Amino acid sequence: MSDFRTGVPALAALAAQALGWPPDAFWRATPAELATALGPITPGAQAMTHADLETLMERDADA
Repeated sequence: MSDFRTGVPALAALAAQALGWPPDAFWRATPAELATALGPITPGAQAMTHADLETLMERDADA
């Protein structure tokens, strides 16, 4: 983002939606903290498969 003023709304929205941060958490965070919390913007891992989910559900059953 070339201009901080134009990038803030998008970054604040991303922090709220992806991280669940309220506005005060966004404004207290340093740029490095925000970048670390968001991680890479491009996905690096494959999505969980149905079999993976079933394995987790069997391993960590609630009841």
